Formats: sequence, structure tokens, C-alpha cells
Amino acid sequence: MPKIVLATINARFIHASAGLRYLYANLGDMQPYAQIAEFENAQPAKEIVEAIVQADPVIVGFGVYIWNANRTREVVSLLRMVRPDILIVIGGPEVSYEYQDTPLFRMCDYLVTGEADLAFPALCRELLAGNRPATNVIEGGLPNLPEVQLPYEWYTDSDIAHRVLYIEASRGCPFTCEFCLSSVDLPVRQFDHQRVLDELKRLFDRGARTFKFVDRTFNLNVRTSSTILQFFLDRMEEGLFVHFEMVPDRFPAQLREMVAKFPPGSLQLEIGVQTLNPEVSALISRRQDVPKLFDNLQFLRRETHAYLHVDLIVGLPGEDIQSFGRGFDSLVATNPHEIQVGILKRLRGTPIVRHTEEYKLQFSDEPPYEVLATRDVSFLDMQRMERFARYWDLVANSGNFTQSKHLIWRDTESPFHAFLEFSDWLFGRVGRRASIQLKALTECLFQFLVEVRGHEGATVGPLLADDYQRGGRSDLPKSLRSFATASSGKARESVLALKRQQRALES
Repeated sequence: MPKIVLATINARFIHASAGLRYLYANLGDMQPYAQIAEFENAQPAKEIVEAIVQADPVIVGFGVYIWNANRTREVVSLLRMVRPDILIVIGGPEVSYEYQDTPLFRMCDYLVTGEADLAFPALCRELLAGNRPATNVIEGGLPNLPEVQLPYEWYTDSDIAHRVLYIEASRGCPFTCEFCLSSVDLPVRQFDHQRVLDELKRLFDRGARTFKFVDRTFNLNVRTSSTILQFFLDRMEEGLFVHFEMVPDRFPAQLREMVAKFPPGSLQLEIGVQTLNPEVSALISRRQDVPKLFDNLQFLRRETHAYLHVDLIVGLPGEDIQSFGRGFDSLVATNPHEIQVGILKRLRGTPIVRHTEEYKLQFSDEPPYEVLATRDVSFLDMQRMERFARYWDLVANSGNFTQSKHLIWRDTESPFHAFLEFSDWLFGRVGRRASIQLKALTECLFQFLVEVRGHEGATVGPLLADDYQRGGRSDLPKSLRSFATASSGKARESVLALKRQQRALES
């Protein structure tokens, strides 16, 4: 029976926890007495506790993150009731800072802060030997990476077949953006790139084809980036998919040439723009060369097949809705595949709190600690922006309306204000952000485009019908049934004309 259970609660099954596997890989001769136990947020707390109790451990280590903090607290509370003898150790970014007055910290026996790869095994060794450290807070610090055993062999064959595999070639971030925990994780440290390549080869040889790199600045070290990109280019085949986070204003010619070689569907780049207001960037200590950023975005969109996921944040200190909208419009003009609109969060330990008083930042006390209002954005307007973000995901980012979404802002001066108008209108119709069925959303979009935007039904209908049925759906919303085949020559020509216009915009 295992003496150590390494547990965490993932947001979804598809996410395989690299953190637990790092801990397991570094347990050394304690590995035979340990097991990994992954759960999902959707699981009831009692079900999670039951699985842990059945393992009959001496020590349970919980990985705590912003998405599972509340559920972990429920689990630990129940575990304390039914098995008070079990030693509970917590760690992870959610409990590494500002933990002193939290219920979870008060319920646990030990907390390991920071990177726990080596500190957690050392603690377990002491506890299993019957020794109790004098302090219940163990500083993980920044371990020497050559001493850290890599976790990738502990991805199972089932993980490889069904889940996203998380990989890192480096830790830390050279930037000091005040909303991000990476800003307090200095300096940047590189794993030996040959070690990483060897592990990638083993995973690939085992059948892995989906790799998500979690490096905060993958393209910071051009030599490492180029080596890893070449590794995948040398093994390129149908079904291979690689995801990287990149710094948007650092993209030298060597990387441009390599990224341009990736075929469609094989490469995704997550690009953190966050704000395009230079005064706000300076306020939050974010260094960003905006002209280079746009030059790189335009190159990536026009000259490569990379799927571009670009991030913007609402609610940063000093930025109002008009400023955010201008940045949003600038990004829409570059035509990335996705613009992810996020709401500012007050992550524990981040220095964004220094602006609280001057900019009247009000944050929720519950995870994910989203901003409720600022000096420049009222609570009601922040609610509008949350709906905007959700509806933008449903319409623009989902891939369900690739042809028809452009009609929302076509012939307007501002895509942002045009979509905000649609967002306000849609909320007035349905009264909610979630649980909107695709058929109902399609009906609403048709009504908005015809009745509010004034587009001809013969133009809108065929595009929406084509969008709706692209995924193999045979049914159609009632308002679109007469447009299923775009039967009239006029309707067909409208569809073709709009498609030509969209291709021209994209090129």
C-alpha cells in the first residue's frame, strides 16, 4: 500500500499534471511507496476523499492552483474529519504567497512554497523517518535544475493517447509584468536542452503527438528554440501538434524561417499582448516594443500556417474601455485566429496590488480573484466586458461562425464597439452568459445581422447556414432552412463575394 499519495484536482481530464509527475520523479527510493492520484473539478469532494482514504496513505501532498483552490479546501476539510491521522502537505502557486490567514493553510500539516521538486521529497523522507520539522512552512526555493529529475517517463501510455502533455525547457521569466506570478520568479533558468530533446524523443517514440510547452518565454533563447523547433520539423507527420508561448516583439529571422516550415494544423502560438496602451504598459512594468509586435504578428499571419492565439486583459490599472477597445481593434486588423479577452486577476503574491488605492482596484475575494471594478471601469461596465469576453469566445473564437462573424463589424469604424453592441443586444435577448445552445445562438445572430445591422437575409442566411452545417450538422435553425443550399444565383453570388472579401482581408 502506498505511504505517499500525490494528488491534485485538474480543471479537466485532458490536462495531465506535470507538477505531480515532477514530485514523483524526484522521490528516489520512496517511489515504490507512492502513487499519483489525479481528479477533476467536476468530481464531488466526498468521491475524491474516498479514493484517497482507500489508498491508506501516511502522507498526502496536494498541488493547489487557482482553478482548484476551493475544491481542494473542501477535500482537505473532509479528509481532516474522516482521517485526522494522515499528514497533509500542500504546495503550488495558489498557496506559495499570502497563505498565513487562509483556511487551507490552517488545516494542513505542512506547506512547501515555491518549486517543490526537491523540497517535498526531502520533507517526506523526514516524516516517514518519524522526524517532524520545527516549522510547518518549508521553503522550496529555486532548485538547481541539473539536480531535478525530469518527469516525462511518468506520463502513461493512456496519458499519451488521450491527454495534453506539458513540457518545459526553461523556468522563470525575464519580464516583470505586475499581474503575473512569473514576475516574481527570477531569474530565467534553462534545462539542459539535450536532456529535454532526449525526453522528447522518448515520448515521440512512444506515440506522443500533442506537446504543450509551458515556458513563459519560449523564444527568448533562440538557440534552444531553434533546436526544439527543428526536432519537430524533422519528425513532422499528420497529427503532430505543438503549442508554445512566445514573446510577441522578439522574433528574429532564424525563428521566422523555421516557423514558416510548419504545415497547417501543426503549430499553435500563444502570444501575450495584454495591453497596447504604452502608459498602462509602463505602469505595470511591462516592456513591449509595439511596432515590432505588429510586424511579427503580420508576418506570422501572412507568411506562416501557425495558429495565433493572442491575449488581451480587461481591467488593468489606468486603462478604460475606450483604450482597451482601441487595442482590440488594432489586433482585429491583424486577423489572428483567436483573441482571448481575459479579466484581470489578483494572483496571490503579484505586485499589482500596489495600484489598489490609486486606481481603486476592487477584486473578488474568491478564486479566480477577478477585478470587479476600477477607477476607470465601473462594476456595471466590467460586467458588460465579462459578457463581451464570453460571447466573443462563442462567436469569434469558437470556429462556428468563420464566415458570418465578420458581418457583425463589417462597414463599421470599430469591431470592438460593433461587437459590444451585439453583446449588449444578445444579453438583452437571452439574459445569461452560459448555456446558450448553438442553434439558439445562430438564430440570434441572424436576427441581429438582419434587424439591427440591416444586412439582407439573402446575404446573411447562406453564410450562417454554411457555418452551421460545416461541422456535419444536418439540422438547421428555422430561420435558415430556406438558405440551406443558397439556391438562388443572387444568394450564391453574395456568398462568393463575401468569401472573396474575407480572403482579401486575410491576405
